[in-house]
Amino acid sequence: MSSPCNQFVVVVPAAGVGKRMQAQCPKQYLTIEQHTILEHTVFKLLSHPLITHVVIAISKGDEYFQDTALPLHPNISIVNGGAERVDSVLAGLLSINSQDFPWVMVHDAARPCVDLDDISALIEQTQKNNCGGLLAYPVRDTMKKAQSVSAQATSQVEKTIERENLWHALTPQLYKTNELISAITQALKDKITITDESSAIEYAGLHSLLVEGNGNNIKITRPDDLMLANFILSQQTKPVDLSADKTLIQLHKR
Repeated sequence: MSSPCNQFVVVVPAAGVGKRMQAQCPKQYLTIEQHTILEHTVFKLLSHPLITHVVIAISKGDEYFQDTALPLHPNISIVNGGAERVDSVLAGLLSINSQDFPWVMVHDAARPCVDLDDISALIEQTQKNNCGGLLAYPVRDTMKKAQSVSAQATSQVEKTIERENLWHALTPQLYKTNELISAITQALKDKITITDESSAIEYAGLHSLLVEGNGNNIKITRPDDLMLANFILSQQTKPVDLSADKTLIQLHKR
């Protein structure tokens, strides 16, 4: 069994456009309390004592990133993202020195409400079991499967899905760096659809732990999610001080 890791890097894919938000800019650059969602997310991650670096994957034509407080931060690096989320994740993974960071987290840019205690629990369980895993929470509602995928607001029920043993997958997801790179690379080569890191690990025949996390760890996807995220952030007991690096922020805005 390998020795437990005491420092972690996080890959944050942020090259998407977020079409469902119906906004004039990519959703990660929408603001909550005068800071972008991406800033909230990244600074929340860096406030965890065991997270020492964040790699952000942005699109080549990104016109918004330079106007944030992120580019000058010493513990943040940037890579060019790809056409799909998985391509951006892989680009971030390939930029990491796996000897320095044998384990890596991946976290959605649009999940600024992640709880630091949940991240600690994920780290503790994966290191204790020497097995990668993800934050998730059990499905609470009755689940319905529609007859077909439809762009309409209504559809017909095909059947009810038993909710027992069903979980909502969240992020961060935490895996051994080289295993995750290998799993994603093979899945892409085989033209397998990868929706998250766990699905790549699953395709590779490896195990994942389900670590129960807080349901407040929402992904901002639709317009009403922004208001909910604003409320959750305002209620969290340990708000992240996005002005902690005031010197860097002021220099960047000159």
